[in-house]
Amino acid sequence: MGPIISPPLLKRGDTIAVFAPARKVTEEEIKPFTSLMQDAGYRVKLAKNLFGSDGQFSGSVEARLAGIHEVFTDPSVKAVFAARGGYGAAQLLAGMDWEVIRENPKWLIGFSDVTALHSAFGKFMETVHGPMPYSLVMEEPQEGPSFSHLLDILSGKQVDILSGKQVNYTVEDHPLNVEGIAEGAITGGNLSVLHSLAGTPFEPDYDGKILFLEDVDEYLYHVDRMILNFELRNIFRRIAGLLVGSFSGMHDNALPFGKTALEIIAERACKYNVPALFGFPAGHKKFNFPLIFGRVGTLTVRKGENSLGM
Repeated sequence: MGPIISPPLLKRGDTIAVFAPARKVTEEEIKPFTSLMQDAGYRVKLAKNLFGSDGQFSGSVEARLAGIHEVFTDPSVKAVFAARGGYGAAQLLAGMDWEVIRENPKWLIGFSDVTALHSAFGKFMETVHGPMPYSLVMEEPQEGPSFSHLLDILSGKQVDILSGKQVNYTVEDHPLNVEGIAEGAITGGNLSVLHSLAGTPFEPDYDGKILFLEDVDEYLYHVDRMILNFELRNIFRRIAGLLVGSFSGMHDNALPFGKTALEIIAERACKYNVPALFGFPAGHKKFNFPLIFGRVGTLTVRKGENSLGM
């Protein structure tokens, strides 16, 4: 594996593009994002297939692949946003023209189902796990600081002079935290999607990494099943640190599981004593602070001094 590419930073007047790798979206759902980006000084290009429809998807696999290839080969486009998640991004992996992506590096931004693309792109390029167009029209919209942090990261504005890190987040204490300091490239994303990639060429390399996890709308027993899979594959022994975001909208059976999602993760992951920070503000809740996947970060977990620098 060669060096990880860091795409060029954005400047005012640059063009950002929106494509739809998964569930379909409407023009009305994209308008708030277009306005936000234009107000921030960027031009917005919409991929040709953006408003397509094929069942629940934004188009056939072929149409969605054409959309991502279109925006990555356009030399005027400097960053590419997935319109939304849902389900479907993993369907594109086998048909992707990876040389096109590799030879035209630009920022890929999104979260949730977009984890499948982050994992595949992460073999050679940094990406941003963060809010996307649909985030502005969710039931609990992700706006304000989530997008402010994102725009600062993409433009390189947010640099901490003392640490040399581009962004440095501080996080409140959590009772499940495991203290320590970890350094490693950041990877991960949506737990369900990561679980679905296990054993495939697109699964992330977890060795020595800071692993971020989040999820939504899952049964607690299924969270345990997926986390058990990670434990049985010794992933929690191999990572440098663990970062746990929001696990929202969890479901239980008539016979209660007996633990919350975060307790399930802590029980299986924290026995290996890697530094672990719970309650990081990223995922499907209001605050979805962006993470630079592939970027070496420093995770500090210490009572009253929890931080992540990238």
